[in-house]
Amino acid sequence: MARKEAIAKMRDVLVKRRDALRKALAGDLSGLNKLREQSSGDVVDAALDSAQDELSSQLAEVESRELAHIDNALERMRDGKYGKCDACGASIPLARLQALPYAVLCINCQQEVEKHGPAALGGSGDWSIADASDLEVDVP
Repeated sequence: MARKEAIAKMRDVLVKRRDALRKALAGDLSGLNKLREQSSGDVVDAALDSAQDELSSQLAEVESRELAHIDNALERMRDGKYGKCDACGASIPLARLQALPYAVLCINCQQEVEKHGPAALGGSGDWSIADASDLEVDVP
């Protein structure tokens, strides 16, 4: 399959995922608001509700970050920058893009960032989008 065809398929996947995340986030936020409106029960219920609110909030935060990554990838597609490493300009391999469709760095540059931080690439830009670790959730 040609690179352009693969990128077109990834665009479709990203658009579907973006729409699903938007829908989920809208539901998560309305669910949190409904939970806050219900203030009945004992201390244990309140503690459980608080823990559930925190978990829902963390999940919404992760989903929100993923949505930002997807929006960035779709914008890069429109600008013709998708699939090119932000640091060195090399083409990001299709296998990497299929595993992480919003990757902005090639494997080598990503490894440098992980080892030495964003300054390792000589830039002072916002490299937070390159950090795949933001997709991890800390569960209490």
